[in-house]
Amino acid sequence: MRRLRQLAERTPPGRDRYVDLLRALAIAMVVLGHWGVTVIGYQHGRPTGHSALADLPWAWPLTWVAQVMPVFFLVGGYANAASLAARRARGGTATGWLVDRSARLVRPTTALLVVLATGAAVATLRGADPAQVRTVVWFATIPLWFLVAYFAVVALTPPMYALHRRFGLAVPVVLAGLVAVGDLGRLLGPAALADGNYLFAWLAVHQLGFAWYDARSPELPHRRRLPLSRRAGVTLLAVGLVALVLLTTVGPYPVAMLHVAGERLDNTAPPSVALLAAATTQLGLILLLRGPAGRGLRRSGPWQTVIAVNAVVLTVFLWHLTAAILLVGLLDALGVLPTPPVGSATWWAWRIPWLAALAVVLAALVAVFGPIEARTRRPHGPHGQAGPHGQAGPHGQAGPHGVGAGAARRVGSGPDVGGHGAPWTALAVAGYAALVGGLLLNSLAPKTAHEPLGLPAPALVAYLAGAGVLRLLRSGWGSRG
Repeated sequence: MRRLRQLAERTPPGRDRYVDLLRALAIAMVVLGHWGVTVIGYQHGRPTGHSALADLPWAWPLTWVAQVMPVFFLVGGYANAASLAARRARGGTATGWLVDRSARLVRPTTALLVVLATGAAVATLRGADPAQVRTVVWFATIPLWFLVAYFAVVALTPPMYALHRRFGLAVPVVLAGLVAVGDLGRLLGPAALADGNYLFAWLAVHQLGFAWYDARSPELPHRRRLPLSRRAGVTLLAVGLVALVLLTTVGPYPVAMLHVAGERLDNTAPPSVALLAAATTQLGLILLLRGPAGRGLRRSGPWQTVIAVNAVVLTVFLWHLTAAILLVGLLDALGVLPTPPVGSATWWAWRIPWLAALAVVLAALVAVFGPIEARTRRPHGPHGQAGPHGQAGPHGQAGPHGVGAGAARRVGSGPDVGGHGAPWTALAVAGYAALVGGLLLNSLAPKTAHEPLGLPAPALVAYLAGAGVLRLLRSGWGSRG
């Protein structure tokens, strides 16, 4: 508690605490949403799980708020713009920024993959069916699909922020148009035309985060700044909501903003225009609540809670489905795993003890693996290094702000170490590409594939090789001085 009080007291006056609150609330909604709609049953004598949404159509409109991935990309855009601008202000390069920025994402993710692969190998050696092992690991790594997209937008931040500086809010408008073209491909063919939506949609929301960051500088052109007034919030909320209703009633899009089995289209895979309409609605609501939330966050207690959650926010996200696997396995082994029908009184009554038990298991996992993430945020002294949790330290350096935020750097307190020269840049690009490629290979692999390690071996090798290269570059290896 003393540490939290110190961090709260040292918060820079200009910090937008609301951004941190949004991130903490979004992760809480993801975790509670996944846990809350889980249906556990048995198939061929083994526990299985699926979403209850297909059986609860009345809950589909609730996903317009519960689908919070746009919030992550919005606050990520804000954080990445703040970090990149600060890095460049002290003479750093975009490549050096990217190498350091990856640390906050890579370390907790590596811990998850190594633990899962080790556990899968042990289970396989003890006679478990590799296909069943893969199914379990596939479920535990569902959160990694988000990281594939987020790694991509982080890598594209330097050129996309340059486009934002020149064209401002016209950039997300164009990207939304590309998403609409992709949707036409899904409806009329060719369906492959929509594959680009996985990138274009999240880039569009990420660009809005740039505009939010630039809103703090009134001298900038209006096209670069997100309007933050209450009037802007009402307008965005109304426009987004009207578009969302029309797209999901008159239009061809499903009401649910999460996957529902049996629906012709999926609003998230790939992201659709309807999901962008939901993001617009959420942005309007975010702006309307900004004032009251900001006043509440000036109090030490709420702000300390937000700091505590953000210190391990990625760990919570990465391990929350593993917590469900462990709890189901334990209850099944004890012979006390409840499997009530979806929507029954027993099923609803089971939600409270189910969520409470999951929270206990996740808390244990965070206690073990959270320090891996928290160490990447640790401040490094009074000489201008990254601040304890803010977007900037005392001399404007970027600090660890947000999902995928810049780690408190051992090599990043001044101009880039080794951050100049084509060979260093080529290694950084290759390492980053291998890392993202490994995560993508795992996401694309079938959940019932014959994988003794639970993960495709090429995916694991590619990821670890990429993570290793980036780690060497962060340590100063290959530096020209």
